[in-house]
Amino acid sequence: MAAEPLMQTYPLALNIISACWTLFAVIWLLAAFTTKKSVYRESRVQRLRYVIPILLGGFLLAKGHRLSDPLNHRVIPHVEALAWIGVALCVAGLAFCIWARFTLGRNWSGVVTLKGGHELITSGPYALVRHPIYTGLLTMFVATVIVLGHVAGIIAMPFVFGSLWIKLRYEEKLMLKQFPEQYAAYQKRVKRIIPFIL
Repeated sequence: MAAEPLMQTYPLALNIISACWTLFAVIWLLAAFTTKKSVYRESRVQRLRYVIPILLGGFLLAKGHRLSDPLNHRVIPHVEALAWIGVALCVAGLAFCIWARFTLGRNWSGVVTLKGGHELITSGPYALVRHPIYTGLLTMFVATVIVLGHVAGIIAMPFVFGSLWIKLRYEEKLMLKQFPEQYAAYQKRVKRIIPFIL
């Protein structure tokens, strides 16, 4: 009897997580049209250093179940409670991303740039972590790995984390140049992506 609810729960959990990622993509695409004009943009070589690993991580996560053994092997148990934990984490991660994106407003960019009239935002989720969009994305990614549970997804995690870490370091160097005193003080007060820890 326990197997039947699980068979119903798992597709529902996957559908909710897919909807979260779709909503994220739609909001980011629409919001991209309302950003300020860039006055500085990173080089293509610099961008590739974090784009390549995140694309590889995304591929492993999305296509892992279709890859050959052992990459498609499920190592996280197919348990109803874990499926719902994954859903809750994904929804929470998405909400945190959206909160951060709208707090950042027109200063946001998908690549490392400096906007005209760029502001240093330290309120809302930026009072909890310096890079809350990345915190939300990592939470969504971990949630998806929990539900899918395959080896490829677990292998993908360091690629995604490494990509975001490389990018945030570029961003922080730029912010220190633009806001030397304010950003240095902000760095001392607030952790990068995990409140009070990292």
